[in-house]
Amino acid sequence: MRLHRLDITAFGPFGGARTIDFDALSAAGLFLLHGPTGAGKTSVLDAVCYALYGSVPGARQSGQGAHLRSDHAPPGTRTEVRLDLTVAGRRLEITRQPPWERPKLRGKGTTVDKAQTWLREYDSTAGVWQDRSRSHQETGEEITHLLGMSRDQFCQVVLLPQGDFARFLRADAEARSKLLGRLFDTRRFADVEKRLAERRKATEARVRDGDAALLADAHRMQQAAGDAMDLPGLAPGDPDLAEAVLGAAAAARSTARERLTVAHCRLAAAESAHAAARRALDDIRERARLQTRFAEARQRAERLQESAGARREARERMERARKAEAVAPALELRDAAGADHRRAAAAEAQARGQLTGAHAGADASGLAAAARRTAEELGGLDAARRAERRLVELTEERAGLDRQESADEDVLREADAWLADWDGTRAALQARVDAAQEAATRAEQLAVQRTPMQRRLDAARTRDRLTTDVAQARQRTEASARRALDARTHWLDLKEQRLNGIAAELAAHLTDGRPCAVCGATAHPAPARKAVGHVDRDTEDRALAAYQRAEEQHTEDERRLGEVREALAAATAEAGETPTDRLAAEAGELEEEYARTRRAASALHAAQEELRRAGQEREQRLADRQQAALRAASRLTRRDTLESEQTSLEAELTQARGTSDSVAARAAQLERLAARLTGAADAVRIAEDTAQRLKDADARLADAAYRAGFDTPQGAAAALLDAAAHRELQHRLDAWQQEEAAVRAVLDEPGAAAAAEEPPADPVTAERTAAGAERRLREAASARDAAARCCTELDRLSARATEAVRRLAPLREEYGRVARLAALTAGNSADNERRMRLESYVLAARLEQVAAAATVRLQRMSSGRYTLVHSDDRAGRGRSGLGLHVVDAWTGRARDTATLSGGETFFASLALALGLADVVTDEAGGVRLDTLFIDEGFGSLDDQTLDEVLDVLDSLRERDRSVGIVSHVADLRRRIHAQLEVVKGRSGSTLRLHGVD
Repeated sequence: MRLHRLDITAFGPFGGARTIDFDALSAAGLFLLHGPTGAGKTSVLDAVCYALYGSVPGARQSGQGAHLRSDHAPPGTRTEVRLDLTVAGRRLEITRQPPWERPKLRGKGTTVDKAQTWLREYDSTAGVWQDRSRSHQETGEEITHLLGMSRDQFCQVVLLPQGDFARFLRADAEARSKLLGRLFDTRRFADVEKRLAERRKATEARVRDGDAALLADAHRMQQAAGDAMDLPGLAPGDPDLAEAVLGAAAAARSTARERLTVAHCRLAAAESAHAAARRALDDIRERARLQTRFAEARQRAERLQESAGARREARERMERARKAEAVAPALELRDAAGADHRRAAAAEAQARGQLTGAHAGADASGLAAAARRTAEELGGLDAARRAERRLVELTEERAGLDRQESADEDVLREADAWLADWDGTRAALQARVDAAQEAATRAEQLAVQRTPMQRRLDAARTRDRLTTDVAQARQRTEASARRALDARTHWLDLKEQRLNGIAAELAAHLTDGRPCAVCGATAHPAPARKAVGHVDRDTEDRALAAYQRAEEQHTEDERRLGEVREALAAATAEAGETPTDRLAAEAGELEEEYARTRRAASALHAAQEELRRAGQEREQRLADRQQAALRAASRLTRRDTLESEQTSLEAELTQARGTSDSVAARAAQLERLAARLTGAADAVRIAEDTAQRLKDADARLADAAYRAGFDTPQGAAAALLDAAAHRELQHRLDAWQQEEAAVRAVLDEPGAAAAAEEPPADPVTAERTAAGAERRLREAASARDAAARCCTELDRLSARATEAVRRLAPLREEYGRVARLAALTAGNSADNERRMRLESYVLAARLEQVAAAATVRLQRMSSGRYTLVHSDDRAGRGRSGLGLHVVDAWTGRARDTATLSGGETFFASLALALGLADVVTDEAGGVRLDTLFIDEGFGSLDDQTLDEVLDVLDSLRERDRSVGIVSHVADLRRRIHAQLEVVKGRSGSTLRLHGVD
C-alpha cells in the first residue's frame, strides 16, 4: 500500500481545503510530520484512517459525524476527505463525507445531509478515472479485502503508536494477551477454552443429577421395603454408590418375596373361618325371623277376637244404608222444593217492603196494572230531558270559552316577555357561533402541522432503533471479517503446505522414459514421495471455497451495515438531533390542542341550529300573539248567542221538573217506581208456584219411606250414608276380613310353628363372631396386598436403578475425558506444567515470531547489544506463556524489559512495533505496506542512538518503503530534510512542505 495524495476539507483543525502530496514526501524515503502541540499532526493520520475505513482510531471513534467537522469551517463548506493510493497493484481514489448539518436552502434553520462515499479506480489503459461504487458498504468491503486488515490492525501496523508498545514492554501477561489477541484474533481459541469449560460443567451436572436420581430411587426402595433394607449413608459422587444401591435392592427384594408367601397362607386361613361364621349367622337370623313372625300372628288373632262386636254392628249399619238408598231420590226432590219455596217467599217479602201505600197489599194483577201506568208517564218526559241536556252543553261551552280566554291571556304575556329579551338572546347565540368558527379555523391550521410532526416523531423513533441496529450490524461485520480472515489464513497455510509438497504431487505423474514436465529429464532415479498429511489440490480448493464463502458473507454484512447507516442518516436528517421524548411531548401537546379546538369547533353546527331555532320561535311568538287577538273577538260574538238560547231553555224546563230538582231526577224517580212494581208482581207469582210444588214433594216422600220399611221419612234420612262414610265403612269391613285371612295363613305355616317350639335365637352373638372373622380377613388381605405392592415397587425401582447405572457409566467416562481437556486448556491440569491456557499458547507462538522479527532491527538500533526473546517461564505462582525478556550481550544475562531506560525502551518498542507490523502483514496475506507512520517517542534518545534508529528506519527504503515520523523534537528537523509542517492559527491549521521538489 502506497499513499499518493490526501485532500482534507473542513476536517479536524483544518478549516479550509488542504492537500498533502505523499509522492513528494515518499521520494525521500524518510519524512517528518511536525508542528506544535494541538496543531493537528494526529488529525492527518486520522484523515488517512477515516478515508480507508470510515472511522478514526481508538477513543476518537464516538460521535464522528459531529466531531470530525472543523469548528473553523464556514457554515456552507462540507467536511470531506479524499485519499489517492495504490494497493494490491490498483490505483484507487476514496472520497468520504460524514453527515453534516447545513443551513436550509429555503427558509430558516438547518437540515442534515447524510454521509456520502465515492470509490474510483484509475484505468491506466484509457488514462481516466472510472467510478466503482458509491456505497459505504461496498467501498469498505473492497478496501478491507485489498488490505487484508481490520481498522484496529491497520492502526497498529501502519500508524505505529509508540506509547502502546512501550506499555507492552512493561506490561504483565494479561495486558499483552489483550493486545496480541486483538491483532491476531485468537478469540476462537478462547472460545474453545470456554466451550470445554461449559461442557465440563454440563457433564458434571448430568453425572451429579444421575447420582442424585439413583440415590432418590434407593431412598424410595428403602421407604417401600421398610426395615427390610439397610442403606448406608451415601451421597452423589461416591464411587461405590451404584454397587451399594444394587446390593441393598437385591436383599430387600428377597425379604419382600418371603413376606408375600407368608401373607398368602394367612389370607387362606382367614377366608375359611370367615365363610363358616357367615353360614352360622345366616341360620340363626332365619330362626329368629320365623319365631318373631309366629308370635306376631298370635297377637293379631287376639286383637281380631276382641273386635268381633264392632264388626257385627258395622255389617248391620251397612245393610240399613242399602235400604235407605231407595228413598234418597224422594228426599232430594222434597229438599229442592223446600229450598225453592223459601227463596221465593223471601223475594216476595223483600219486593213488597219496597212499596208504599196501596201498592203494598195488592195482588199480582194489581201490581202489574200500576207498573203500566208509571211507564206511560215516564214516556211523556223525553222532550224535556233533551232540552235539559242541551242546557248542560251550553253551560260547558261557556266554561270552555272562559278557559280559552285565560289561555290566550297567558300566551300574550309569555310572548311579550320572550320578545322583550330577543336582542340579548340573539347576541349571545351569535357570539357562540363566532367562537366555534374561530376554533374550526384554528383546528384546520393545527391539522396541517400534525402530519409533519408525526413524521418527525416516527423518524426519531426509527433513528433510535437504527442506532442499536448499526451497533449490532457493526458487530456482525467485524465477526464475519474475522471469520473471513481465519478462512484466508487456513487456505494460505494449506496452499503453502501443498507448494512445499508439490514435488511429490508432480512425481506421482512421472513415467520412465517420458520427459519430466519441470526439468525435461527422461530418467527419474529418486522421485519425491508424498509425506504424511500431504495436502492435495481438492483440499486446497475446498479451503479456497470456504474462504470465498466467508468473504461473501462478510461482503453481505458490510452491505447491510451500509444500508442501516444510510437509513440512520436519513432518519437523522428527518428527525434532527432533538430527543425522541421531547418530540413526543411536543407531538402530544399539538394533539391535545388539536383535540381541544376540534371539540370547540364541533359546537358550531349546534350553535347555528340554536340561533336558527330561536329565530323561528320569534316568528312563532309573533303569530301566536296575532291569533290570540283574533280568537278574543270571535268569543264576544259567541257569548251573546249562548246567553239568548240558555234563557229560552230554562223557561221550558221549569214546568217539566215539577217538585224534582231536574227533569232527569223526575224521570229517574218514575223509572225506579216502575221497576219495583214489575218486580213485586213477578215475586208474588213465583211464591205461589213454589208453594204448590212443595206440597206435592211431601206426599211422594211419605209414600217412598213406607215402601222401604221405614216408619217415617226422618228415619230413612238418618240411615243414609254419604259417599265418604260409605267408603270408610266398607274399607273397615274389608280390612278386618284381610287381617283374619293373613293371621290364619301364618298360624298354619309348618316352619313357623316348628321354630316357635325351639329355644330363642341369639343373632347379636352370631353377628359379633362374623364381624371378628371379617375383620381378620380384611387384615390378612391388606397384609397380602401390601406385600405384593412392596414386591412390585421394589422390582420396578430396582430395574430403573439398574438402567440408571448402565446409563451413567459412559457419562462418567465422558466427564472424566472432558474434565481433563478443560483443565489442560485452562492451565489448571497437573499435566500442564507451565499452566498455559490454550489462547496463551497460541499467542506465545505469535509473540515468539514478533520477538524474532523485532530482534533483527533491535540489534542494529543497539549496536548488537540487545536481543528480544520470548519466555514461557512461570512468573511466581501465576501462569506462563507471554513473558518477554531482553538479552544484554555485554553481560550475557536476560533481564526483564521493564528494566530498560527511557531511550532503550523507545527503540526496543520501535523494533517491536516494526516486527509486529511484519508479522501481521504476513498474516494478512503478504500485502505490501509501502508507507508507515511512527508517532512520537524520539525525544528520549541520545544523538548516537537517534542516528542508529534513523539508520534502521532509513534501511526500510531497501524494500521501497517510506516512513513518516510524527514528532515535535527539534533535532529531527535538522536530520530529516523532507518535512510536512502543521502550522496552528486562530482560523485553523495550515500545512507546509519543506525539503521536497
